[in-house]
Amino acid sequence: MKIKTSLIAGLALCASPVFAEDVVRVSGWGGDNIVVVNTLLNEVLADELAEAGIRASYEPVEGDFAQNITNALSAGTAPDIFYVDSFWGYPLFASGRIATVSEANQAVADDIIPALNEAFTYNGDLKGIAKDFNTLAVQFNKDIFDDAGVDYLSSDDDWYDFRSKLQAIQAELDDVDGLCVVPDYARFAAFALATGWTPINEDGHTVLDDDFREAFEFYTSLVEEGAGVLAADIGQDWTGGCLGNEYTAVSIEGAWMVGFLRDQAPSMEYDTVHIPRHPGTGERGNLVFTVSWSVAADSDVSESAHKLVELLTSPKAQQWVLESGLALPSREALGDNPYFEQDDREAHMSRVVFEGASDGHVEPFAFGSYGESWKSIMDEALGAVLLNERTVDQAIAEAQASYDRLTGR
Repeated sequence: MKIKTSLIAGLALCASPVFAEDVVRVSGWGGDNIVVVNTLLNEVLADELAEAGIRASYEPVEGDFAQNITNALSAGTAPDIFYVDSFWGYPLFASGRIATVSEANQAVADDIIPALNEAFTYNGDLKGIAKDFNTLAVQFNKDIFDDAGVDYLSSDDDWYDFRSKLQAIQAELDDVDGLCVVPDYARFAAFALATGWTPINEDGHTVLDDDFREAFEFYTSLVEEGAGVLAADIGQDWTGGCLGNEYTAVSIEGAWMVGFLRDQAPSMEYDTVHIPRHPGTGERGNLVFTVSWSVAADSDVSESAHKLVELLTSPKAQQWVLESGLALPSREALGDNPYFEQDDREAHMSRVVFEGASDGHVEPFAFGSYGESWKSIMDEALGAVLLNERTVDQAIAEAQASYDRLTGR
């Protein structure tokens, strides 16, 4: 019996169902990030994406990522999901071009460290799921402390314990300073926030009160008090570079120091402790530096885009990122991960930095609608005192006047 080939073809077509597949455009940084994200999408999460009917296409951006995304959102050509840094995210949230986290992903948000959700909340709506984060911690060179005969730093140290140990280093050693001091709110904030001071109050204003003054005076006096050196005076622009080149005994940085010290100073014996406590409150201050996965409000594959955000921030994905030593997971429950308990200086630094997001007065590295303008005023005030161009009182008065103009107070 002969069967027409057209009938066979028809039967074969019916026997092989074709499933719809949404293509979700994903955008992040270029460089090493290309390998990381593609590994997540094509290997770690391959089965989950197939089951969800999603094909993810990664579109890395070299150069100014923030400007690129801003332009793409304005032109209606933005990818479906993309990175948003808490530092520059506010104008995008205010534009209405970024979707609120889906109802389905609210369960994911409930598992994220609260300070990270705060960084991406606009008018009460969550505009992204934090993919990872960093905070500040204190890294120190154990050999330098040993050479100087000074007790190691401790997470129980308050400001004055911290300063005394750095003074002892400088007094004992001729060629090493305590801390590289930089005129940068991104490091000074660890002290200012510990007092309970709030950068931008509920009325949207900045008030440089007595609590602020205490921290400002302490930080800007470290060089004069023999506990530190101005970074620019030794050809450096960040505290990590000072430690890595053994110009100073300590740095105040995040877990990005793991990779830097691995490359720059592989034989250095170092350890990490928490930011010193305020001597009065007993509290610490810290900043959260974080980036979200956010969804374009006009995405044509919105449901799949939100699903992909869920997968990229899933325990499986974050476990892989953590074990790879790439970043710190944003899920609160991963704080109990065995990785953090390893007897290893890199894992220990990561644990201290992870704990910093939930210890004391923690604020996102973000300044609402004021953005870079807010930070510039603070950095200028710090620099004016550190360079002996202004007294503490003069710098604070000038900064307060600038903030009053900026915030309309």
